[in-house]
Amino acid sequence: IRISVELHKGVANGGMAQFQEMMRQQLESSMHTELEKLLDTTTGAEREVSRKDFEGFKNLFHRFLQVKGPSIEWIKIQRPPEDSIQPYDKIAGRGLPDNVADCLNKLVVVKLNGGLGTSMGCKGPKSLISVRNENTFLDLTVQQIEHLNKTYNTDVPLVLMNSFNTDEDTKKILQKYTHHRVKIHTFNQSKYPRINKESLLPVSTNLSMNGQSAEGWYPPGHGDIYASFYNSGLLEQLIAQGKEYIFLSNIDNLGATVDLHILHHLVSQPNGKRCEFIMEVTDKTRADVKGGTLIQYEGKLRLLEIAQVPKAHVDEFKSVSKFKIFNTNNLWISLAAIKKLQEQKAMDLEVIVNPKTLDGGQNVVQLETAVGAAIKCFDNALGINVPRSRFLPVKTTSDLLLVMSNLYSLDAGSLTMSPRREFPTTPHVKLGSSFTKVQEYLTRFESIPDMLELDHLTVSGDVTLGKNVSLKGTVIIIANHGDRIDIPAGSMLENKIVSGNLRIMDH
Repeated sequence: IRISVELHKGVANGGMAQFQEMMRQQLESSMHTELEKLLDTTTGAEREVSRKDFEGFKNLFHRFLQVKGPSIEWIKIQRPPEDSIQPYDKIAGRGLPDNVADCLNKLVVVKLNGGLGTSMGCKGPKSLISVRNENTFLDLTVQQIEHLNKTYNTDVPLVLMNSFNTDEDTKKILQKYTHHRVKIHTFNQSKYPRINKESLLPVSTNLSMNGQSAEGWYPPGHGDIYASFYNSGLLEQLIAQGKEYIFLSNIDNLGATVDLHILHHLVSQPNGKRCEFIMEVTDKTRADVKGGTLIQYEGKLRLLEIAQVPKAHVDEFKSVSKFKIFNTNNLWISLAAIKKLQEQKAMDLEVIVNPKTLDGGQNVVQLETAVGAAIKCFDNALGINVPRSRFLPVKTTSDLLLVMSNLYSLDAGSLTMSPRREFPTTPHVKLGSSFTKVQEYLTRFESIPDMLELDHLTVSGDVTLGKNVSLKGTVIIIANHGDRIDIPAGSMLENKIVSGNLRIMDH
């Protein structure tokens, strides 16, 4: 009651702004009390880790309460200056130095490994799904780095940022790489409390990850890498070993291999002009309309995500003509700069509010951040417009079909477009809901079709494909409800529509 009387006085005396400020302080105070109670449910090392996590969460919650409406004023948005996004050809045109090994020894490869394979119907970490010749995402990553280390006689380590969802399973599997020529380190993303949408207080009553309680926690998006990498002590350790830059990417982006030209560009800058952050961007197609883009804002290069765009401007944001490029999330970042920004507490990343509904129907909010949003905090940041081949994410079984097919050849863990494909664009593949789960998808293809000359494939309904099927041009296969279509072994479908009970029409 005392609170409401105080607030009532506040409104009477100082108007709305003061009332809102008192409300904010009250919410923060309640949050801090609840977090202390949560800390008291554990002891020792776990308590210390959670205490550090909660420091980051308090900061995020504080900023969440401050934000009023979109964080971007649309009229202030400008196109980035010409020299702030360089074409890849210009960077590669400078050639490579004699001492490639010296450049590589300054590099650490970091992969975001916090995600589960649930969207593809798989249990456990997504990085452990087989994508090509029984190789998982993690296998391919290790092979790539090992190949570099052997070729140039270097010591490029691999760092995995795990989440509490993936850490245990990943660590078990890492034992199989002990005899590979690549040092592997891991650290964990923070564990933040989901908050009730109405009360804005944590839904969990203890730190345990068992049963019901596990639903109360989440890993707060990849923007958390800066704090958790720093808090883990690994960042300091790598700097002490003479490492200068990380190359960071999503583990499910099979195009994100170490590029020696970009690395050389970074390490060859004069000292006063050292570039602390490079974001690889690539040209937008209609499939990428939601991807974040680079803008110039208040004199700084900045990442603009769809979530920050006022509703009235969403269509403009999606247009390919005004915003021509999008962020691949392949990033090259200075270790020393991350350390400095963390020490100064100067990482001011936009808060992403992600609403969720728990199994019991409770509405909660997750506060998250994105790693690329930090571009505005770093000096001499640069975008490089890279070929589309550096962006080959596997988010669905449609993507999986592409990377398993003869469109790509595999060499030392790297996938490259087959030289036998006449045009370098990737076909558009849409597999229906019967193909969503990896296990089911695998039973529907006796072998992966020949797709070298494919432009577009749509498959919907109960469809199976026999061995050695060849698909060319535009192929659409639709089994109506209750029907089943089996494409016989050895079939060649070129510009065909197959529907109903196996009627084949030329398209």
